[in-house]
Amino acid sequence: MSSVVGRGRRGWRWWLYSALVATGALWLAFTVAHLVFSGRWWLWLAVDAVPPPAFLGVPLLLAVAAAPCRRSRRPVALLAAAALLLGGPLSGFNLRGLAGGDGPPPPDAIRVFSWNTGYWDEGGQTDGLYALLQAADADVYLLQEYWYEHSSGPGQAELARLRTEFPGFHVAVVGELVTLSRHPILRRLPLDAPDMPPPLWGTTEQWRYKVLRTDLDLGAGRVLSVYNLHMPVQLVPDHSPLGGEFYRVIRQQHAQREPQWRALARDVAANPQPTLVVGDLNTSPAMGDLAKLPDRLRDAGYASSARYPATWSDSPGWPRLWRLDWAFVSAAVRVHSYHFGGSTNGVSDHRPQQLVLSLR
Repeated sequence: MSSVVGRGRRGWRWWLYSALVATGALWLAFTVAHLVFSGRWWLWLAVDAVPPPAFLGVPLLLAVAAAPCRRSRRPVALLAAAALLLGGPLSGFNLRGLAGGDGPPPPDAIRVFSWNTGYWDEGGQTDGLYALLQAADADVYLLQEYWYEHSSGPGQAELARLRTEFPGFHVAVVGELVTLSRHPILRRLPLDAPDMPPPLWGTTEQWRYKVLRTDLDLGAGRVLSVYNLHMPVQLVPDHSPLGGEFYRVIRQQHAQREPQWRALARDVAANPQPTLVVGDLNTSPAMGDLAKLPDRLRDAGYASSARYPATWSDSPGWPRLWRLDWAFVSAAVRVHSYHFGGSTNGVSDHRPQQLVLSLR
């Protein structure tokens, strides 16, 4: 009788050992595959939606679960450590922010406010939208989704109100992108992506232009190039992964995103001026698309005190696990503070970004 019980116990332990080791090996294999395919293979856009904290949480959870199991403790710890070493930088946690930003701002620093407005004021949220913008009291506003999903979109009346609400500001608009600046706009340049596929929705401008560059005159011969951008979304969760339409849409989104990444990289790499790139990238910290940005740019997150900066979703019922909105600067730009605004009270599902900058 005792031998039967012993075999039963050995069997239970063997299954636990096998499950823990197999799970650790599978997660390590997934992490390696993610590093290889993210940003390179269109189909991996479906996988890119994984919450970035998983690359930290899953290895740690596996190590904790295996700790009481003498037999599996060591192999699982080794697998978890390898996965953590490879995937930890993808988790989205902001360790660089511990060092702080570039010190107190000088008197001539500029305040920047960037926000995906969520189809502008569609749905009767006009007053809430303008109240949020006015409360920011920024010198430069970089706004995305200046269009409507279910109607004809903003027209001359909306543009006139925009100018009325911000008297004295210089305004640049192309498609769904709006840049407002207290400082004169020396150059307005929508970045052309000549290899974009034919339009499938919206106006030609909304479809074609996803990056708006404006060169701002900050005085005393100083010019700041500001790139206001909204990369096409990588995943549209309106279709089941069990159907072919799901994968057709992903491939279609990939075909829209890649030309915009190339257009941005070309222009930034050739631009010698101090540079700010900011907006809704529809790209999480775990996605390989961030590697497509020129090396001369660095994440402004080093000036943020948020340990886990996340901007999406600001909608009830959705966890705030993804940072989709970003700000990058060149070496000639100092970032004195960088934080994300509070709730937008349902106006948008994105939190705004707020920065204080100056030039070296």
